[in-house]
Amino acid sequence: MPKNISTVLIDNSRQKVWDCITRPEFVKQWQYGSKLLTDWVTGHEISFSSEWEGQIFEQWGKVLSYNPHENLSYSLFAPRPGLEDKPENYFVMHYQLSDEDGQTRLEIIQEDHRANAVQEPPQGEENPVLRQLKILAESL
Repeated sequence: MPKNISTVLIDNSRQKVWDCITRPEFVKQWQYGSKLLTDWVTGHEISFSSEWEGQIFEQWGKVLSYNPHENLSYSLFAPRPGLEDKPENYFVMHYQLSDEDGQTRLEIIQEDHRANAVQEPPQGEENPVLRQLKILAESL
């Protein structure tokens, strides 16, 4: 199973980084305008929706863990033609925050159980989404 890892160091507190990854008004700013819906209660639903070129794209799943300022995880299903909404077609997102030399280290791990999932090399600030997250978190 591919486990894709992205890491970024952010010059701000864990609280500010946590806000950026959990509060809908901030998520929208770094995840291509995605609308986040969840109450962050373990076992409850989570969903993301966004519009691109006039089409609505949605993903949904369950909150798996939520430990404020430390880590969270959730499962997601990303619909595609011919792909059934069943457990083996979900992937899992993990967010882990830690302190590193006066900064906050954010590690994002995507465990992908889906058929044809691809192992990617580790990513950092060169990833435009992570770069935008870093810019946002450091501006708060």
